[in-house]
Amino acid sequence: MALAAVATAPAARADTKAPAAFVDLRSVDATILHDIRYDSEHNFIGRPIVGYREPLCILTRPAAQALSRAQSALLANGYTLKVYDCYRPQRAVDDFARWAARPGDQRMKEEFYPRVDKSVLFDQGYIALRSGHSRGSTLDLTLVKLPAQPQPRFIPGEPLVPCFAPYEERFPDNTIDMGTGFDCFDTLANTLDPRIQGEQLANRLLLKNALEAQGFVNYAAEWWHYTFQPELFPDTYFDFPVASDSLRG
Repeated sequence: MALAAVATAPAARADTKAPAAFVDLRSVDATILHDIRYDSEHNFIGRPIVGYREPLCILTRPAAQALSRAQSALLANGYTLKVYDCYRPQRAVDDFARWAARPGDQRMKEEFYPRVDKSVLFDQGYIALRSGHSRGSTLDLTLVKLPAQPQPRFIPGEPLVPCFAPYEERFPDNTIDMGTGFDCFDTLANTLDPRIQGEQLANRLLLKNALEAQGFVNYAAEWWHYTFQPELFPDTYFDFPVASDSLRG
C-alpha cells in the first residue's frame, strides 16, 4: 500500500540546486550544534537516508535567521540549540515510505518504536508521503545545557534502549531530558502529553517558548518538530540533496 501511494503521489520539484533563499544554517549561526541523524546510522531505519550526502542543516534564510534569534536568547540563559534534521528532500521521504513497506526490516525497533507495530506507522501518522521538512522551513531540534558535554559515538549493533526509558538509560546524546529521545514513535512524544511533568515538561516548554517567540509553531505530536511561519514556500516540496553543492553562491 505504501509503495502504491508513493507511485501515485504528485512529483516534487526535482531540482539539483536549491533556490537562492536556502542557506546552510552554519553560515547564519555557527553556534548551533548539529546532530544530523539521517546522515548517520542512528535513526529509526538504522542507515543513512537517501538524499543526505553531508550532515548539514539547510533552511530557508528567514527560518535560519529566526532560529539564530532564538539561539541568542537561549545562550544568555545557559543553553544551546541542537538540530537533528532540517530541510529533507522528497527522495528521503520516499525512502521512509519504501522502508515502511518492508515489514521484516525492524533493526531499530527496540529504540524508536518498541510499542508500535511497524504496519501501522502510516495510519498513526508517524510516517507520511509528504513532509513539511521538504518545504524548507521545518526542523527537528532540542536543547543542550552549556557547557555542552561530549557526545558518545553511536555504534551499530550495540544494545538498544527504548526511547521513552528513563533519561539515564537512553542513548546519551548530551541533551537535557525531554521525556523521550528524538524520533520516538510513541504518544509520550506528544509535546503536552499529561504524563510528562516536572523537569521534563519544563524543558519542553523552555524550547517551545523560545521558538514560539521567534515565529515557530510546534507540531503537537512531536516535541522536537517546529515550523517557521509564514513559510517562504508553503506549497512546494523540494528534492535537491542535502549537500553543500546544492546551495547557490
